[in-house]
Amino acid sequence: MDHRSAIRRLALPGAVLLALGGCTGGVEGKPGAAGLRDGLFPKLGNGGYDVEHYSVALDYDPARNHLTGSVTLTARATRDLSAFNLDFAGLDVKSATVDGERADANRAGSELTLRPADEIDKGERFRTSVAYSGTPKTLTDQDDSHEGWLRTDDGALALGEPTGSMTWFPSNNHPADKATYDVKVTVPKGLTAVSNGELKSTVTAGGRTTFTWHTGEPMASYVATVAIGAYDVKESRTSSGMPVYTAVDKTAGADKEAADVVGELPAIVEWGKENFGPYPFSSTGVIVAPEGSAEYALETQNRPVVPADQFDTETLVHELAHQWFGDSVTPKRWKDMWLNEGFATYAEWLWSEDHGGKPAQAHFDEQYAKGADDDVWAFPPAEPPSAAQISAEPVYQRGAMVVHRIRKAVGDDAFYDIVRGWTKEYRHANASTEDFTRFVEERSGKDLTDLWDTWLYGDGKPKSP
Repeated sequence: MDHRSAIRRLALPGAVLLALGGCTGGVEGKPGAAGLRDGLFPKLGNGGYDVEHYSVALDYDPARNHLTGSVTLTARATRDLSAFNLDFAGLDVKSATVDGERADANRAGSELTLRPADEIDKGERFRTSVAYSGTPKTLTDQDDSHEGWLRTDDGALALGEPTGSMTWFPSNNHPADKATYDVKVTVPKGLTAVSNGELKSTVTAGGRTTFTWHTGEPMASYVATVAIGAYDVKESRTSSGMPVYTAVDKTAGADKEAADVVGELPAIVEWGKENFGPYPFSSTGVIVAPEGSAEYALETQNRPVVPADQFDTETLVHELAHQWFGDSVTPKRWKDMWLNEGFATYAEWLWSEDHGGKPAQAHFDEQYAKGADDDVWAFPPAEPPSAAQISAEPVYQRGAMVVHRIRKAVGDDAFYDIVRGWTKEYRHANASTEDFTRFVEERSGKDLTDLWDTWLYGDGKPKSP
């Protein structure tokens, strides 16, 4: 996410009960947990199963801001289940099935509990389908920052960090449960619907067009996206042959500066490959969304979303770096977000260093020169005190300072070996801060306890740089 962003927290509505199926009987399993007990977002995610694939179908009417949708998820039970939960905010559930049999569905805030007709055994693969419709929610935090389904002048933009994806499809909405995706979006003819992965088909009939997208690499729900509107689309390839798909809002398409930044994208990806290791996905690109459509950029997988009024080279470098740090190597817990944002911010410093700007050391010195009461020293980057702080300055700027301190401690050769090794070791997986510190010490052969204690976990401004 762009460092100019603000955290968006979900306010849960009151409990609602929706009965959709018959009763269950003789079930011996237990319900899966209604949350993964994440320290910052304890109600996000659900226990008892692991999702392998989502198949999402959406039909959107921009004039009414009305969404009709269905999701079929394929999952494997990690325990005997009599019931399980999905995260789902707003929209009306019309039907729910488990393995083709009708299931009871109970709504309580953003928890959708499904009770199948028959118990699901541990290790069993099962398929769950939910149909729904209504006006999708836009979530707003105390700083008036928005996520979820964001309406635009001619369409919509769906952004999900940290909670918003559950406003447009039911999911196991936590970074720890990654899955592959198929997303089919039907919109009025003349509009474009962009999502993650690769475009597999475009079919127009009856005045409406359906765009079908496939994401074959595992993806966390918070970096799933849909952008609907009038976009100029271009397809090309990087110098190494990787497909590039760019979608630029037509109101920004005539802006020469925006076109110049889009033109830099292939070179940024190739630069990232040299510094961070092989690009982790089968395609790349960017969505330049309408001006003012969001208050932040987001590292949505394969193609980041950047509002036109925030679109510059620095932001594009940041969000593309997230393809390695955050999208491929994904945090196990929300408190591990500094692994995403510290590295993406440091990527900006490296790009500057490699392209005639300030060296990384000068960026570090600029941050360290800030007074002890500055926000950058408000808390340790690995210990955000609440959900409201996961997008705060210590996670970004001090997180980048931690990365620079590692570089200084081990030397450039070892540093780049560590970075490339890290993205290879945890490619398409989840990792924690503890995984990272252990990996760095094992790969470098150095005891970096003082560095971790001072820069990663220490309170306040360190006494010396």
